[in-house]
Amino acid sequence: MTNEVLENIMTRRTIRRFREEQVGEEELQAVLDAGLYAPSAGGRQGVLFVVSQNKAVNEKLGRIKRNNSTVKMSTDTAYISKEQPSIADDPDIFNAFYDAPTVITLFVPKNFLFGPYDASAAAENMLLAAHSIGLGGCYIGSAWESFADPFGQEVLREWKVRTDYYAALHVLLGYPKDEQAPMARARKEGRIIRIN
Repeated sequence: MTNEVLENIMTRRTIRRFREEQVGEEELQAVLDAGLYAPSAGGRQGVLFVVSQNKAVNEKLGRIKRNNSTVKMSTDTAYISKEQPSIADDPDIFNAFYDAPTVITLFVPKNFLFGPYDASAAAENMLLAAHSIGLGGCYIGSAWESFADPFGQEVLREWKVRTDYYAALHVLLGYPKDEQAPMARARKEGRIIRIN
């Protein structure tokens, strides 16, 4: 069985190489709407979406995130991507945002157990929407690391982010730099258990 939704899910790939041009307003709004319509625990709709298209701010926060990441570098047999390396794969990548022109940070309430799950659901909706309209995207976890220095704290104040919220994740958006998306890995066997 197949349809447009299933085809979109199965062809979406993580993109870490972006063209310099900024995401158009109509495309950006479509992606944000997809995030707003994601499921949330109890219908709470507690995720806050902060959009930054400021190149200098994004680059600085991306470098802070890179410097605060405790990822173990990949090996020949254990890696994130050979085609579009991540910061775990390549120590020479200094910006954890991969120079994406648009960075959307998803903030969740500090004292709400299901906040990170709500943010993850919103991010997946956003990435699927982005793919369906020709944008590339990447999900970056542990977003609080981007704000773990005085510059990051000042950015939070400038953005007027509520102090009872924290940065759960980033969604990077842009037009893919490469014509060819990364190849899909074969799906691992034995991941579905059926109980009759």
